Amino acid sequence: RMSRHAQKLKDHDINPCVAETDATTKCMNDNNYNKDMCTDYFLKYKNCRKFWHGIMMQRRRNGVKPEMPSADERKKILESMG
Repeated sequence: RMSRHAQKLKDHDINPCVAETDATTKCMNDNNYNKDMCTDYFLKYKNCRKFWHGIMMQRRRNGVKPEMPSADERKKILESMG
């Protein structure tokens, strides 16, 4: 059974970067935990977190609830950006 924290990390409505997290983990597993081999994956994850954190802060300032858009909302936000 997964811990509550692990479940949150896998929840697409809570964690906007599930795909990036999984890709990074897979890269690390495939490359015997050599971080140098996975730099691109870490960068994509970092950029994902930074982007959605900015959106969350903006929504918090504007009083929008929930602060993190749902998975469906995030998809529409990304599509609108091209």
